Amino acid sequence: MSDHLEAALIVVNYNKLAYTRLCLESVLASLPTFCHIIAIDNGSTDGTRQWLEEDLKLLAQDRGVRATVIGNDSNVGACTARNQGLAVAGERYIAFMDNDVCVRTRRWLAILTDALQAGPDIGIVGPKLLFPFEPFLIEHAGVGISRTGRVKYLGRGQPRDAPEYNNPRPVQALISACWLMKREVPDQIGGLDEIFNPAQYEDLDFCYRARCHGWQVLYEPRAELYHFESVTTDGSPDVNYRYITIRNGLEFKRRWQHVFSQEEGPADEDCRWLPLETRPIEMTGQPPMVD
Repeated sequence: MSDHLEAALIVVNYNKLAYTRLCLESVLASLPTFCHIIAIDNGSTDGTRQWLEEDLKLLAQDRGVRATVIGNDSNVGACTARNQGLAVAGERYIAFMDNDVCVRTRRWLAILTDALQAGPDIGIVGPKLLFPFEPFLIEHAGVGISRTGRVKYLGRGQPRDAPEYNNPRPVQALISACWLMKREVPDQIGGLDEIFNPAQYEDLDFCYRARCHGWQVLYEPRAELYHFESVTTDGSPDVNYRYITIRNGLEFKRRWQHVFSQEEGPADEDCRWLPLETRPIEMTGQPPMVD
């Protein structure tokens, strides 16, 4: 298993400091010293920017990890902010992570890197995402797209150890709450399309663009991370996410219907969104990290 790897981790932050702190402290507890955290703040007003500039840099220095902080005066959108991160990431591997994600499997980065190294055409790999409270049900095990363009989070609500979600496999897409990719992928296809700003469907679009250029997109269940779900996008009073989700979903379908309509995705009736209990960080505290 890979122990020496150079990777950049891009995390976009817009308020919600408690989640950002948990995310980045768990990342620092798991990263090799030769990694690079790139934190982009989108005009936070709750002390996030100060924490990134002061505490994160000190914590990273103590761990021997490089930290870069990019500060925007306003919320420029997750797509634009991540593209800012891509512009300064010089490492061979690049991870996206939402600030409402934290680490469960300590060696998650090495596991995902090994998956990328398994083949020259493997471009993007994502972990198993779990809800951060017992019994740690699956939140996301890859994305399926039906022939009409409906989206399904594979494995959602299933037990963490459900056998059908314990095997690595190619998937149609991943959500960018956490994934690792070879830097050749954005070098070849470009960054996230900012037409999808501030967020929603930009990650599915990116995966389809990568696949259309010959890259494989994989799900790797041996790496597990927690996802609080929707913290990054919900609760922002300056953004109408219901409208944006519908608008961006229509754009995604317009672009890629000629592809997913020919794929063996899930049936439409299996794509109904399964509403599950979510819990804020105040109720969960820090979920356990395992080896």
